[in-house]
Amino acid sequence: MDTNAIYTPPSPRGRNLHRFGNPGRFLRVSGKVLPWLTAVGVSLTLIGLGWGLFYAPADWQQGDAVRIIYIHVPAAWLASAGYMGLAVCSAISLVWRHPLADLTAAEIGPVGAGATFICLTTGSIWGKPMWGAWWVWDARLTSVLVLFFLYLGHIALIRAFDSPERGARAGAILALVGVVNLPIIKFSVEWWNTLHQPATITFTGSPTMYIGMLWPLLFSALGMSFGFAAIVVARTRAGVMERRIRGLLLARAQQEAGARLDVLA
Repeated sequence: MDTNAIYTPPSPRGRNLHRFGNPGRFLRVSGKVLPWLTAVGVSLTLIGLGWGLFYAPADWQQGDAVRIIYIHVPAAWLASAGYMGLAVCSAISLVWRHPLADLTAAEIGPVGAGATFICLTTGSIWGKPMWGAWWVWDARLTSVLVLFFLYLGHIALIRAFDSPERGARAGAILALVGVVNLPIIKFSVEWWNTLHQPATITFTGSPTMYIGMLWPLLFSALGMSFGFAAIVVARTRAGVMERRIRGLLLARAQQEAGARLDVLA
């Protein structure tokens, strides 16, 4: 049989993706990177939170209640950024069958869901003194709640099939469909009349926040971003090693079964 008829070599881009996605290479590189990600993430987060919660000035309208932004805003950014990372991994999995894409997507899901939960919880705590209610069906709040359900749906869907491959494909499709919610979250305060305040930091204009409050917010956001990455890398490393252990145990069980058959024969 002509094997070339059933095997098509991957494109140069596909070969590069598979080369960088080699589990052994990933474990080696991530083992060196993870301690730095963790150290930088913890350090910047502690600096940002300590600066923001204890030394930054209070807002002239909201008072000390505004200090929750040093947790709420980074969590909101990471909720959307994490889902974008989940969607990118899903697209790579569907197009190039990247060996680590499904596993990384599966590990991003719980971390992103946690960030979204923190965003919703701190937003409710902030909304009570500002709006007089823990929750309103505001466009921004509702779209973030939808994002939380998308995370939970992905976590459940990839585990809903007997075949991990089928679960990963279904989860990837859901992740890509859910991307349409990200621009809704971003532009909801501009498209609709909402209670949620507009963005104070944009790429097209100057920040509307006092510089003494902006710097600790940036430190906190950067630190939490490094922490998010460190958690995802650590979970992915654990997933790779878990699969390796399962493979070794399965190979050993097959060898023992083969040995028993040889004895019986």
